[in-house]
Amino acid sequence: MSKAQTALDLINLFQAVTQTLDSNRQSLNQADTYNHDHGDNMVQAFQTITQALQQKKGAAPAAQLSHASKVLAQQKSGSAKLYAQGLAKAADKFKGQSQVTPDNAMMLVQALLGADQPPAQTQQGGAGDLLSALLGAAGQPQPAQQQSGAGDLLGALLGAATQTQAPAGQPQGSDGIGMDDLLNAGAAFLSTKARGGSNLEAAINALVQSSVIGGSAAHRSQSGALVVNALLQAISAMSRK
Repeated sequence: MSKAQTALDLINLFQAVTQTLDSNRQSLNQADTYNHDHGDNMVQAFQTITQALQQKKGAAPAAQLSHASKVLAQQKSGSAKLYAQGLAKAADKFKGQSQVTPDNAMMLVQALLGADQPPAQTQQGGAGDLLSALLGAAGQPQPAQQQSGAGDLLGALLGAATQTQAPAGQPQGSDGIGMDDLLNAGAAFLSTKARGGSNLEAAINALVQSSVIGGSAAHRSQSGALVVNALLQAISAMSRK
């Protein structure tokens, strides 16, 4: 089986996210200046997702994700409801697909955040290329390569951001995106780079800031970045097996 065809186990992917969130539970609680329980809620949400996926182990990805969405939607926290919506979108994206692979995994990441792309955009130059750019960002040690990689990543992320739904009342372009969303994604990328962050950190922050999750609250942006990073790391590790 080729690398591009390697099946990624959804249960293992979400277990990796749960572990990362649990390790950062305290800092996420502190970042939540309203209820001080965001870390607890996020850990509980992803534990629920993982358990729901296990209940549908062996089923097609769409069936697993749809079931997880329905179970998670029963939780009261606002974050749980947002991720339940993301799981529902992901289930729609994976209808008719027998497995999650490195080629289509970015559809899962984007849909989960509420920054998903429509089917026409997930072909060449779409989700697969964006995932490759994100994962490749971690392997550019030389300054010249970093500069080139940063430009490529910013372009890819802004392309992904143009598929995000803008809030009601916000000026929209032909793709349903407000100019503010594009500017926020680019600003988040460049701000992280200016603080000395890696291309990967900057790319993740830009992707999260252009999403429904990132636009809802600062503490959700922080946890969203952890979710994306954990997923990317797990996808990368599984892809090498």
